[in-house]
Amino acid sequence: MYEKQIEQLIILQQVDDEILILRDEIEKAPLELADLEAQMREFDERRVQIDERMEILKDQKKKLGVEIEEDAGKIKKSKNKLMLVGNTKEYHAMMREMDSLEKLNRMREEEQIAVKEEVVRQQDATAALNEEMSGVQEQYDALKTTLDERLAEANKKLESLDRKRKKACKVVPPPILGRYEFIRERMENPVIVPVTSGVCHGCHIMIPPQAYNDLQKGKQILSCPNCQRLIYWKREDEGEE
Repeated sequence: MYEKQIEQLIILQQVDDEILILRDEIEKAPLELADLEAQMREFDERRVQIDERMEILKDQKKKLGVEIEEDAGKIKKSKNKLMLVGNTKEYHAMMREMDSLEKLNRMREEEQIAVKEEVVRQQDATAALNEEMSGVQEQYDALKTTLDERLAEANKKLESLDRKRKKACKVVPPPILGRYEFIRERMENPVIVPVTSGVCHGCHIMIPPQAYNDLQKGKQILSCPNCQRLIYWKREDEGEE
């Protein structure tokens, strides 16, 4: 019975180790998508900024077009009036007005060119953003698919381990199981370790001779006096667990 309990405690420890790894994977697995999701949110923000910029440029281009057309009409009217000017003073005044209008129109035309160039830059930025978004979206979709499969497999295995754990717990007496759970919650793994040549494989310290003698009798499950882990005797010729 003693050997059976030791055997089930070792199995229980192995099962708990696997459960710990699986639960950690289940918990952390969704975080693998976090970086890609953050990138996609950043893309959305950049798209909004580009769209807003394009709207401003569109309004600016339209306004400049109207102003250039209106000023061109004014210049044409001024040239027609220039033919009807009766004196030099009025002629020079009309010329100054035309020069001012033409100068203003040239500035607007230069601004219009700059706006058109900026529109092209924003269109290029949109194309580059779309390409980048497409690549990240593909990565996200692929990872999401495999992630769902991995999580499903992990949960399935976890259910199997839980059943195996319950089976092992039925063999171990409640007081020993309670000690096992207590130690596992408060110490790093492993919880149950072999002792060979009087040395505990948990803390690597030699246990007292009397405790070692009691352990070799195989009558009851003992704890290491040094690290408090559950211990069992293992002959040197049996090798490591």
